[in-house]
Amino acid sequence: MKTLTVVGSINADLTARVARHPNPGETLLGSGGGITAGGKGANQAVAAAYLGANVSFVGAVGKDPYVEPALKHLRDSGVDLSQVAEVDDTTGLAIITVSDDGENTIVVIPGANAHVDSHFVAERSSTIAQADIVLLQGEIPADGFAAAVAAAKGRVIVNLAPVIEVDKNALLAADPLLANEHEAGLILDQLGVQAASDAPQDLAQALVDAGFNSVVLTLGAQGALVAADNELIDIPTPKVTAVDTTGAGDAFAGALCARLLEGDDLVQAATFAARVGATSTLSNGAQASYPKPADVLGEVTDA
Repeated sequence: MKTLTVVGSINADLTARVARHPNPGETLLGSGGGITAGGKGANQAVAAAYLGANVSFVGAVGKDPYVEPALKHLRDSGVDLSQVAEVDDTTGLAIITVSDDGENTIVVIPGANAHVDSHFVAERSSTIAQADIVLLQGEIPADGFAAAVAAAKGRVIVNLAPVIEVDKNALLAADPLLANEHEAGLILDQLGVQAASDAPQDLAQALVDAGFNSVVLTLGAQGALVAADNELIDIPTPKVTAVDTTGAGDAFAGALCARLLEGDDLVQAATFAARVGATSTLSNGAQASYPKPADVLGEVTDA
């Protein structure tokens, strides 16, 4: 069975719900305050594993009460955690505010994730080298990111979120690069490249021109855009009334990898991933909202 190795972050998510997001200097009353599993790396691993993918994880957690909720869905989904280390630090923490329209803001405190550096990754390079796909994000140190790319023998997929400064050659190894419109602009800035405009088609084309073999831009309710093989292909998404968009992009990333492991081409995988991402917004939380094979996914309609 083909395998996915995720090298990334594991967080506990502290979530507050508010009617609207506060303005600077403003205090609002909210609700929630529960701790759930999160971290972009963990989210993407869980999304893929819940869909049946064979997933291993390289990462770190701390020695604190946040460990158990942070690992819950990784364990429940069957992700191999043998290369997850417990370090002398706090588990990564994300402080999330979700408004009534489903939009969110997130502040991430790295904690143990900051230990996933080049030395840490090198000690676990065999797990990375054995993977058919290696999936990376921007919530680990840049040297750990570069070390993971160097260790990879299979396909490298990168969702550089948040957009951190990383080695250019390591970044350009992404096939595809996954990004939303904002991230795409920041990545182009990092590469010293300017798009013709902020339109998704121009951003995607500029990224391909910068040296990426393929690009998938996620566009929220507008779906996605695949740039590959000298084509720009629009990917539709189901129309849903979002309850919580937290982790929807990660659901997309995990689902994309799961389908690529099954032999889909990039357009087919992105089409499926858009349905998974949309479906994940229909309930609260990130990992807890991710669909499983028996779940009914949203359908794209012309209405």
